[in-house]
Amino acid sequence: MKPTVTHILFTTDLSKNSTYALRHAASMAKVTNAKLHVLHVMEPLSEDARITIQMFVQDKSSRQDALNMRKRHTKEVLAERQKNFWAALPKEDQSIRDQVASIEVVEGHAAEVILRRSKELGCDLIVLGAHDHGFSHTFLGSVAKRVLRRASVPTLIVPYNDDD
Repeated sequence: MKPTVTHILFTTDLSKNSTYALRHAASMAKVTNAKLHVLHVMEPLSEDARITIQMFVQDKSSRQDALNMRKRHTKEVLAERQKNFWAALPKEDQSIRDQVASIEVVEGHAAEVILRRSKELGCDLIVLGAHDHGFSHTFLGSVAKRVLRRASVPTLIVPYNDDD
């Protein structure tokens, strides 16, 4: 029996290589007619960063506004990257955009959020890009390794590509 892919979770760290990985995810969505879910995980602020904000932004409302602005800015960057990606595709591939079922920015620890959302969305495949370290020691300590180790569905790690 041939496995069926109906939902693909593409995770992006908003790096240059994530665009290359999105090409692979979009191509797979086109071939399988799967829904594509785009996810960016914002790491939580460190305790030091939170204390610094408290020290320099005394008003609680202003502090909350600053935290909300961080998420809003990330959503804007993700939306802009998505717009540019889809606009750059050849005409015959433009319709793949219709297969995008969701675009989310979630705060949390990346591997945990990726794994949780893949289950919640019923994804059959997770796609993420490797960093320019390739499969070196740095890569082995990254989010990709944690996702690979704990994923219950196939996971595609797209190697770094330094081509423009």
